[in-house]
Amino acid sequence: MSKVPVVIGVGRTAFGEHYELDPERLMEEAGLEALDSAGITRRDLDACYFSDYFLQLTNKIGIEEGFLSELLELHVPMEKSRSFSAALSNACFAIMSGRYRVVLVGGVEKMCDRWYKIRDDLMLLEDPWSYYAGGTPESNHELMLREYIKKYGLDERSLEKMSMALAYIAVKNHRNALKNKLAQFKVPLSEKKVLESRKAAGRLMGRYDFAPISDGATALILTDLEKAKELGLEGVAIYGFYSATDYITFPSREDRTSFVSCRIAIEKALKIAGIRRRDIRLVETYDQSTFLEMVTLEDLGFYGRGEGWKPIYESYESQSPHYEFEGGMLYVNTNGGLKADGNPLGATGGAQVYEVFKQLKGEADERQVKFDEDEVYGCSLEFEGFGTKAYVYIFGRV
Repeated sequence: MSKVPVVIGVGRTAFGEHYELDPERLMEEAGLEALDSAGITRRDLDACYFSDYFLQLTNKIGIEEGFLSELLELHVPMEKSRSFSAALSNACFAIMSGRYRVVLVGGVEKMCDRWYKIRDDLMLLEDPWSYYAGGTPESNHELMLREYIKKYGLDERSLEKMSMALAYIAVKNHRNALKNKLAQFKVPLSEKKVLESRKAAGRLMGRYDFAPISDGATALILTDLEKAKELGLEGVAIYGFYSATDYITFPSREDRTSFVSCRIAIEKALKIAGIRRRDIRLVETYDQSTFLEMVTLEDLGFYGRGEGWKPIYESYESQSPHYEFEGGMLYVNTNGGLKADGNPLGATGGAQVYEVFKQLKGEADERQVKFDEDEVYGCSLEFEGFGTKAYVYIFGRV
């Protein structure tokens, strides 16, 4: 059990438009908070794992590892990944192997002031063939939703309920972000406004169905269970994690109404963690759109295929902050999700871990969930691309 990875400290910046701040200032803020949270200094670090998608394009930063070494004034091993979850996966393997005892995992992105430079690159991350056909980063979401409606034969009444369920996802996530002082959008939203934006766009999803682009940084300190005890810290353990992949070309996939990478990753992660799905009561899922929150809850196995909108619609009718799952409460994206908390790609997965850590530790302030069970688990899902890579993590109290 000593090689179970344990998160002992977390840190992050506010997400939003940080035109005045360089990446190193954002990373410094998140990293220092994580170190303080764990009660250690940078000299205690054995290694660092770092993530970003676009710093070379947006900020002309070449070898990010050297950038981080200069910032920390350290010469320890450092490695760079795209997503935070990928960096965390490498860190977990290093801890589990015993190679390192204390590592920092960080992620940062500066997207807002270089939006025009990276829009094409964002679409290439989604699906290069859709890009060459004139697609936008939002197009595959709309296509997938239309395919979903066709496959499950939703009649007019069911389609109306699902549309309202998706609108409620946006409303719920903005409501959660009102209690998150670090969120990008701390403004209320109504179902009416979501529906009006769709009508104006002439599509099934409109402006308020999609997550923004953002600037921001996140960080965490990872160790093993034995070291955490030595430090006298009660962290949050990573009991299971797994990743899986799918074809990058969306139209070529075997199933265009769900994400097979997510379905594989959650089953493997549950098996490794040795828990039941119903033990999970807190989920941070990858809601780049309202539809993705719904369909990933199906792929994570909480709801049947083609039926994820039903419990969400029931929550809309009661204006409940949670969804029902197997007689219990399932809290989803309590920080506001990508939709309202923000989506600085290289740092997004870190915000998910930050939220799960705070909730399981009882440190989430106004948005703290009161769990009915003593033993409760959290789950996070992060994608690279449009479901091309899926990373699932299962967290529990130590």
